[in-house]
Parts: sequence; C-alpha cells; structure tokens
Amino acid sequence: MKKFMICFMALFVFGWTQAQEQEPVFGFKSGANFSNFSGDADADMRTGYYFGFLADFSISEKFHLQPEVLYSIEGGDGDVDLGINYIKVPVMAKYYVAEGFSLQAGPYLSVLTSTVESDFKDALKTLDYGLGFGLGYEFKNGLLIDGRFNLGLANIYDGEGAASVQNTAIQVGLGYRFF
Repeated sequence: MKKFMICFMALFVFGWTQAQEQEPVFGFKSGANFSNFSGDADADMRTGYYFGFLADFSISEKFHLQPEVLYSIEGGDGDVDLGINYIKVPVMAKYYVAEGFSLQAGPYLSVLTSTVESDFKDALKTLDYGLGFGLGYEFKNGLLIDGRFNLGLANIYDGEGAASVQNTAIQVGLGYRFF
C-alpha cells in the first residue's frame, strides 16, 4: 500500500504543479454504480449511486488531469445488505483521442464512511484503493457523460479468517463542467 500511496501522491503533485499555469475548470457529476466484490466474497451485484465534484486541469491540449471527490454507495447483495458507503478520491489522467472524447485512467483512494448493516462495518478496513479505467465525452455546452470500471486492489476485509475481498464497480454517469 505504501508504494501505491507514493505513486498516487506523485501523480497528484506532478499534475498539480504542471497545471498551475492553466486555470482549472470545475464541475459536478453523478450517476449509477453497479458494484460487487471480487476475491473470496460470494455476493450479487448491488446498484447504488455516486455524486460529487471535479476539477479539470489542462496539462496540454490532449492531456488533462481530473481529480474528483465523490460520495459513492457500493458493495454487494447477499443474505444481508452488504452496502458500503465511501468518500472516493480518484485522480484520472484523461487523454483526448478526438474532440470531446477522452480515454481515462488513474488511481483512487476511498475512505469508508458507513455501511447499511452496522455489524458489517466492523469486518471492513477503513481504506480502499485501486485503479479506474474509463471513457468520456464532453459536449461544447459543458455537459459530460462517462463510464468507468473501478478495480479494487486493496483487501477490504478485516474480519475473522484469511479471506481476500476487493471492490469492483462499473460507473455510468452525467456531469457538467463550468467554463
């Protein structure tokens, strides 16, 4: 985890220092989460939602850095409701392959805020981290649409036994960038 955090912070600091010459563009986004667990967990997909804010820093004409702060409802469905709520901070590198159309990739860090079942929270670690991969399109009027796959790399399970459980999620959403 230390190597991941160092890479996460290095990407953020590099992007921040490179983007200081450009004024950031701010916006908001929200959408649906289709999440589940990978590893030793046995659960069904859970539908949740996310919402939050973004800042877009232009590094060059084709390359942007977009940190976000999102409230994200994730987890899985099983015999009990395995809903998990996070504050998620992705830092997405965006490469524009055509006007308005971007490929996205970058790390995320999530902090557990709550769970639907209070007993479930005791079996989870506070921090989650992973990688996000996605596509996005931004219209000239500021409206944006994107899809993303989040692949959890951290074992979020902190209960009894040696189980390994990671988060996975597909996100589909809309947003608006202020110009």
